[in-house]
Amino acid sequence: MDIRKQAVEKFQGKTALIGIVGLGYVGLPLMLRYNAIGFNVLGIDIDKVKVERLNAGQSYIEHISSERISAARQQGFEATTDFSRVSQCDALILCVPTPLNKYREPDMSFVINTTDAIKPYLRAGQVVSLESTTYPGTTEEELLPRVQENGLKVGEDIFLVYSPEREDPGNANFETRTIPKVIGGHTPACLDVGIALYDQAIEKVVPVSSTKAAEMTKLLENIHRAVNIGLVNEMKIVADRMGIDIFEVVDAAATKPFGFTAYYPGPGLGGHCIPIDPFYLTWKAREYGVNTRFIELSGEVNQAMPEYVLGKLMDGLNEAGRALKGSRILVLGIAYKKNVDDMRESPSVEI
Repeated sequence: MDIRKQAVEKFQGKTALIGIVGLGYVGLPLMLRYNAIGFNVLGIDIDKVKVERLNAGQSYIEHISSERISAARQQGFEATTDFSRVSQCDALILCVPTPLNKYREPDMSFVINTTDAIKPYLRAGQVVSLESTTYPGTTEEELLPRVQENGLKVGEDIFLVYSPEREDPGNANFETRTIPKVIGGHTPACLDVGIALYDQAIEKVVPVSSTKAAEMTKLLENIHRAVNIGLVNEMKIVADRMGIDIFEVVDAAATKPFGFTAYYPGPGLGGHCIPIDPFYLTWKAREYGVNTRFIELSGEVNQAMPEYVLGKLMDGLNEAGRALKGSRILVLGIAYKKNVDDMRESPSVEI
């Protein structure tokens, strides 16, 4: 039997060991899903404190209860900092951060360091899946040569896919199981094995023609939101000057049953996706001589919103005959969105 067929049968028969590298907002829900449907799951993370807490049945993420972690432990889940155990896994799903550096350029160190850490322990029959949001070409340029370094041939001995995470922390309407999963493989055989991996856990798998197409899909989703939030934030400023309630306007426009999607203004963008991911494409596009003006412009509008909020606050204080200096200000809500404990890139912090 060929290696591809063996790998597919392991996932279909739920005899595979699923390795999840990076146990944060993306990796932890994925672990819980695979664990709940009967797979053995090994979680790998460089953070000793996280690993100890998970093995003690404790959660460190607000919307994931310790009861769920404890139940997963009883059903065989284990966390470790020992990367040599990669060799035991049949699938390696990489869920590590992709932030920007101080120059607003992609910081690929987590992806590269993680791939380098698993590299010595890779073996035939495994599938490696990158879920981190990144620029088109990352899987081919950074993962492919590293995975093949020790003589394994991708598409024959080992399988490489890109399948972007689509978690929405704190949103009770969607969970890992119900959010469709986009996946691209480096070869058709890679795609077959990747589909077999995710088919078990996710209700709908959406194959695309390449890892690049899958990488671009994730960026389009987030850029769509960033651009539309930038638009409605600009509309908010215009409406405010004209004495019009923008929320009333958006709600009225949203009654149109076609051609309009409601986006609401706010104090800026937060979280680990929307303020960051668009700039992965602007950076990569420069390599192709393309200037991404829409993305840059929406970024400017959204990044200026905390200052706009501060201006409105000063106007309000002036009307009350108070100066900003010496005033005591109450800020309600520090996280980047409701019902989460994540304050990465939060405009509240900026304000």
